[in-house]
Amino acid sequence: MKAVIMAGGFGTRIQPLTCNIPKPMIPLVNRPIMLHIVELLKKHGITELVMLLYHQPEVIKNFFRDGSEFGVRISYVTPLQDMGTAGAVKSAEKFLNERFMVISGDLLTDFNLKKIIDFHEENKALATITLTSVKDPLQFGVVITDKEKRITKFLEKPGWGEVFSDTINTGIYVLEPEVLQHIPAGENFDFSQDLFPLLLKNKAPLFGCPVKGYWRDIGNPDSYREAHHDIFKGRVNVRIDEPRQDLVGKDLRVGEDARIEGSSVTEGMVVVGDNTQVQGNAHIKDSVIGRNCTIEPGVRLSRCVIWDNTYIKRGSRLTDCVICERVSVGQGVVAEEGAIVADDTAIGEESYIKRDVKIWPRKVIESGSIVTDNLIWGEKWKKTLFEGAMIKGLANVELTPEFVAKLGCAYGTTLPKGSYVLACRDVQLSSRMLKRSFIGGILSAGVNVKDLKMLPLPVVRYKLKTFGEVGGVCFRQAPDDPASTEIVFLDADGLDFSSSMGKGLERVFYKENFRRAHHSEPGGISELPNAIDYYRDGFKRALNRDVFRSCTSKVVVDFNHSPASLVLPSILGDLGCEVIALNAHLDEERGARAASDRVKGLQQLSKIVSTLEAGAGFWIDPTAECVTLVDETGKIYAPEEFLSLMVSLMLKSGESGALVVPVSAPSVVEQMAGDAGSTVRRAKNAERAMIEAALASEVVMAGSMDGRFAFPRFQASFDGMFTIAKAIELLNLSGLPLSKSLAEIPRRAFLTASVPCVFELKGGIMRKMSEDSVDKETSFIDGIKVHFGEDWVLVLPDQYLPLAHIVVEARDKKTAQALQEEYRKKLEGWKKELQ
Repeated sequence: MKAVIMAGGFGTRIQPLTCNIPKPMIPLVNRPIMLHIVELLKKHGITELVMLLYHQPEVIKNFFRDGSEFGVRISYVTPLQDMGTAGAVKSAEKFLNERFMVISGDLLTDFNLKKIIDFHEENKALATITLTSVKDPLQFGVVITDKEKRITKFLEKPGWGEVFSDTINTGIYVLEPEVLQHIPAGENFDFSQDLFPLLLKNKAPLFGCPVKGYWRDIGNPDSYREAHHDIFKGRVNVRIDEPRQDLVGKDLRVGEDARIEGSSVTEGMVVVGDNTQVQGNAHIKDSVIGRNCTIEPGVRLSRCVIWDNTYIKRGSRLTDCVICERVSVGQGVVAEEGAIVADDTAIGEESYIKRDVKIWPRKVIESGSIVTDNLIWGEKWKKTLFEGAMIKGLANVELTPEFVAKLGCAYGTTLPKGSYVLACRDVQLSSRMLKRSFIGGILSAGVNVKDLKMLPLPVVRYKLKTFGEVGGVCFRQAPDDPASTEIVFLDADGLDFSSSMGKGLERVFYKENFRRAHHSEPGGISELPNAIDYYRDGFKRALNRDVFRSCTSKVVVDFNHSPASLVLPSILGDLGCEVIALNAHLDEERGARAASDRVKGLQQLSKIVSTLEAGAGFWIDPTAECVTLVDETGKIYAPEEFLSLMVSLMLKSGESGALVVPVSAPSVVEQMAGDAGSTVRRAKNAERAMIEAALASEVVMAGSMDGRFAFPRFQASFDGMFTIAKAIELLNLSGLPLSKSLAEIPRRAFLTASVPCVFELKGGIMRKMSEDSVDKETSFIDGIKVHFGEDWVLVLPDQYLPLAHIVVEARDKKTAQALQEEYRKKLEGWKKELQ
């Protein structure tokens, strides 16, 4: 039997360890990760190997050669372009005329491979996926099997709202050669995203083999360090070249010509590579030291990984960090847990490297420095750039002009040369500063910018739905943190960036693979003065102007000092609506309100609406996308009440079509729609998922659970300004005050709560939830929703915060509280079991 070792990845997530070598060649206890895989295959009788290479292939070829040194025979295949996982295996088809195993070259595992092969043969499978359970399934493919272990469902790299198990695809497959017939030649084709769904659709014998044992995807620096921790603790056995010393109570491995002076102390497992010197009074605990290193007196190493040819001077204290090749660590340096120092870096004496700081190759740290940020180009670097469709950070601290300029260059590199993008900002001075830096980066990549300056985001989204631009970007203050700035990226249709778009930009940013335009070909900056006029015209056409002409009541709008005040008052005035505008002045010095001011602002709005006897009040947030409603009595509507009211008013208005709501929305929405002969579509809570569902031609409204609404017959994007106008139109069509319209809606108890839940436990908790609900009516659109007749409870892990949300709806408050408490106790109990 043969095996295919996947060894072509760029190793972007594990940088800076992979800046100079491919990921499979990163040393694990002084041996390449992939060598451990080769020996595992050999142990189970698999000696015919095909290595699929792509990134820095010569490094791997020079080490393994024909494989004879390691007791195997190796063939190499290097596709000319990135073909995806399955597409790469297809390129090796001429070597694969019998059953074969596929395994990643950057795994650490001790699985019994023969057991997996036997399982495949016993089930007469066409393809077998090796499965195991992990604490954090987000980075892997989640898999569900039936009682016969036949795969029934899987999802590649889900969000927490999609997790329905912690059983994941390990990337180890046993395949029959006939599988290759399902892979198109010359195309980018992935196992998890393309091939396995195709086999599942065709009802081919696709099985999942659950295996117990050690398995770790060494995909990022933390996982790399943790793999060594597991080796130190004996959780997985690997071959170590350095011979073990015959010392009672010590696990000391010392290579050839290495020397450890007698006054030095070692604890736990310590590996010292060939020709390395450990001088007097050093204290080393649970650490690996490479070849040709020097450790001077008084150095303390704890749980460290030191690569070859590194010099650590006296008195330095390093804890749980990785020091790569040819690094010079000065006297008295302190490095905290999680620090990564890449190749050819010099750290001056008495420097202090803070926790989790990553220093890219060939850097110089001046003596006495306190390094608090990742050092890539001399500025801070975030572990993950994107949170959904945006990049968020402290203005001028995390998001500096230098950082943002490079981000703009990376963004421009992903776009066609000579294309156009839109750029806008809110009232904040920091947003203007960062936008201008970002624009400079875009121009350097040969991309043109139409600068809309200070403008609400919905106007930009609307313009992008026409031809002419390939994307957009908006800089705004974070609603939950006045000191932070959000950079929102839009695609050519005005939708938020998808995760794949974000990863593409991030890949360019990590690799610094920027496109630099010729000095005569940089992009240009132009303005688009008619953007508001274009938006205004479409806005008015989408409304019933006759209804506004007969409008007699006034409305109060709190603009929250947002750019929406530049657009909405004049539109409503043209329509004949009497508007009392609050906080409409744009003061760049003041900026938008802090999140803590929202409650106070709503209370003030409530008093003004009731005092002036206005028909309604609206509070629009600084993004101009979210709206809070206040009725004529001064009542501030909860999000679920606002959503139910808008659905009711839409149905009464006679507009026919489908409605889109999130899975957490009240069920009264379906009840009202059914009575009116309309339909409701449930979607995930994520903004892009909601809007993608709203793009269907029959959809007339999409509403979220945080006061955001989209009306696709105007634009399929959340737009707080149009929401206000549409609400006024619907209010006048109904002929009833808002309070009476709300009173006509069937009432049910609706409760929400959050339970603290660290990310490591979320997968296990959702597996427990799935197992607990196996005999109940359950849906998995977003999180896990369990139905009890007309009552239901939804458990939804938060995508970005260490929380799990519980949403309950029931016929009365007492029942809802009982359900909420029942599932809160279940979650707390499952947390204790999993800890």
